[in-house]
This record gives sequence, structure tokens and C-alpha cells, in this order.
Amino acid sequence: MTPQMALDLPAREDFSAESLILGPSNTEALAALGRWPDWPRNVMALVGPEGAGKSHLGTVWALRCEAAVIPASALAEQLSGLEPGRCALVEDVDRGVDEDALFHALNRAAEGDIPALLLTARKPPVLWPASLPDLVSRLRALPHADLQEADDELLTRLIEKQLQDRGAPIRPGVIEYLLPRMERSVAAVRRLVEQMDKLALVKKTPITRAIAREVLESWQHSGDAE
Repeated sequence: MTPQMALDLPAREDFSAESLILGPSNTEALAALGRWPDWPRNVMALVGPEGAGKSHLGTVWALRCEAAVIPASALAEQLSGLEPGRCALVEDVDRGVDEDALFHALNRAAEGDIPALLLTARKPPVLWPASLPDLVSRLRALPHADLQEADDELLTRLIEKQLQDRGAPIRPGVIEYLLPRMERSVAAVRRLVEQMDKLALVKKTPITRAIAREVLESWQHSGDAE
């Protein structure tokens, strides 16, 4: 039996602009982020399902704008320390955020104190939990850029790029086998390719359908594919 340690090491996340692969699911969102000096009231929400690439796009934008990156759960604590004139990326707003802090951040953006404020979430702003009437009103009017689930073309290019970066040989037909069976996310591609490569090295073989099947089954048994 193959040692489980060949499957357990996590893939390194690469959120550089160079590693960003464009496709129909993310080109419009990337263009919207590139227009940040013209955002209404200096705010934009980046919305998409889990694993669609919000963190990658957000990080590329934050590096370009030299923005502070703040988890939504820490916004109340960190907002006061955000110096005037600096952009900010607040991540996972729909997972829980202090409403007063969020309202204050929106006000600072509208006044130009925060030149650009990017908020990421899985759901559109109108669906974010909020009880403050003024905040609810702001969220209803907040523009958002949508990320879609990666299509087969984008997933294929992502897998090929990860394989190329690792120098991992793969047999014909393996990617076609993976596409209808794998979790359709950027993060899943990184984990999947790394784990297939490690297992193939242990078995001293190129990545085959059998390797792909073994990794996918290990995810199902561990709940990793959820």
C-alpha cells in the first residue's frame, strides 16, 4: 500500500500575477478590478463561489495598489490603524464582519480617505448579513464583479500550467478523466496536481488514470473534496 505521506503535504499557494490564467470565468472581474480609480464611491465587491479565485485576483489587485489586506473578522480591530490614502482589501465579508466597522470603511472610501476598497465574498452584497439600516442601504447599491465557476477550458489550462511548473509527466487522457470528477476550483487544481505528482514519484511512473483515481478516492474518503 502506498504511504499516505505521499498525499498529505499541502500545495503552495501562488497568488502572483504571473500565475494568473485568464478565461471566460474571470476576465470581466479582472477588468473591473483594473478600473479601480473609477469605482463608484471608491468601492467594489468581488463575488464568486468557494475556490473560484477571489483570493488570487484580490491579491494581484492588492499588490498592484499596495493595498492593506484585512480579514473581515479583523476589520474592527485593524481599520483604525489603516493610514489615510491607502487602499484596502477586506476578505470574506459575508462570513462575518463588524457592521459598524464595515459602515465606517465604506464612509472612509466614499470620502476618499481610502482611495479604493475591495471587498470579497461568496454572495452578492445585497445578501450579506446586515441589520443597520444605513449599511443595508449602502450594500444594496454596492457594485460587484462576479467570478464564475471555472469551465473545462480554464481548468485544463490550470492543470497543464501546474504540471509544467512541476515538470510532472502525464499520460494522455488523464485530464479528460479528471474534469467531470474533480472539484472545480483553482485551489483544488493545485492540491490535485501536487498529490498526483507525489504519488507518481512514489510509484515511479508518469501520472496515469490510476494515479488520478487513487487521489480522488483519497479525497472522498477524507472529505477533502468538499
